[in-house]
Amino acid sequence: MKHIAFILLAWMHIFQTGQGTFVSKNAKISLFSKAPLEDIDATSTKGTSVFNAQTGDLAFSVPIHSFQFEKSLMQEHFNENYMESDKYPNATFKGKVQENVDVTKDGSYPITVAGTLVVHGVKQNRTIKGNLMVKNGAVTMTAEFVVMCKDHNIDIPKLVFQKIAESIQVKVEANYNAYKK
Repeated sequence: MKHIAFILLAWMHIFQTGQGTFVSKNAKISLFSKAPLEDIDATSTKGTSVFNAQTGDLAFSVPIHSFQFEKSLMQEHFNENYMESDKYPNATFKGKVQENVDVTKDGSYPITVAGTLVVHGVKQNRTIKGNLMVKNGAVTMTAEFVVMCKDHNIDIPKLVFQKIAESIQVKVEANYNAYKK
């Protein structure tokens, strides 16, 4: 938790917080992978994010250990064998919303975010489509995208390839509140 608070504070400093800065402290991230023998499904509500509506800057972090699985053995394998979460404790994204959205007006706005996704210690430039919704001053962002295991050096042993798919569907939902100094 201290690590997440540090990241959040560092991002706020980098983003030079002021009017138009929004913070999410409990973003929901879901992972789903369809495999021949067993689907993989996990969720975390520990994502943190900072969004500067004036500049479009967006930063996001989620602790890998925070993903919860239905089966504890699957969670253990995810953390120890595939994600090596002791070595790579967080997945992060830092980018910029390409559209200028007026967060003072209620509405639903399609957005595109370009930036760098870091998973398993591997950086990859990504362009992710999503939606930004404004309602009564609150901002919500949602997105769905695919992460290929090979793109982030996540090895799947041939012994278990029937249990684990090579792509992971990621869904993100972050509810933001205006940052108040």
